[in-house]
Amino acid sequence: MSQPVSVYAEMTPNPEVMKFVSDRPLIAGSDQAEFNSKASTVGYSSLAEELFNFPFVTGVFISGGFVSVTKDDTIGWEMIVMQMREYIQSWLSENETAVEKIPPVLPQSAMAAENKAASAETEGAVQLNDADIVPSEHDEAIVALLEEFVRPAVEADGGAIDFRAFVEGTVHVRLRGACAGCPSSTATLKDGIERLLTSKIDAVQSVVASV
Repeated sequence: MSQPVSVYAEMTPNPEVMKFVSDRPLIAGSDQAEFNSKASTVGYSSLAEELFNFPFVTGVFISGGFVSVTKDDTIGWEMIVMQMREYIQSWLSENETAVEKIPPVLPQSAMAAENKAASAETEGAVQLNDADIVPSEHDEAIVALLEEFVRPAVEADGGAIDFRAFVEGTVHVRLRGACAGCPSSTATLKDGIERLLTSKIDAVQSVVASV
C-alpha cells in the first residue's frame, strides 16, 4: 500500500556524493549500512540494490533518515539529481523497509578490491590490519567523544566515522559514506577531530584515516 513520504536532496562536501533525506527513518536507531557494489546489497538492502541499477552509482550509504549516493565521473549531479530524488521518494512510498539486515563492516582494503572505484578512497591512508589492533585504556573515552561531538556533524554531511584503534598516540578511524574520498576529509581530520581529541585526551597526539 502506498504511503506518503517526502525526500529532498542535499549537497555534501564530497562533489561525487549527494545526500537524499527522507521524512521517515530508513534504518533502525544508530545502525548504518554501506554498500560498494550491487552484489554486496543482496539480502541486506532492497533500496540499495535498486539504486545500483543506475549505471553511474558506485556507492550507497544509509544512516538514520538519509541515503548518500556516490556516483562516478561520467555525469554531473545537475543532470540526474531530480531523477534520483523522485526515484527514491517513489520507492520509499511503495516499500516499507529500506534495509532488511545490517551488513558487516568490511575493511576499506576489501571494499577497494570489491570495487575498483573505491581504491582512490584509500590513497594516502595508513595501513592497519584488524588482527594487529589491541584495545587500550583510552578507547572508551575516544569513542565517547567521537559519538558526542563528531558523529552528528559527519552524518549531517552524509557520511560516517568509525573508531578503529588507538596505537602509540595515534587514533585510527575509518571514513565511510560521503567522507570516504572527500577532498576536505583530511582537513576535517586534522583541523577538527584531531584538535578535539588532543585537547580532551593528553595521550592522543594525532588522528589518521586507516585501511
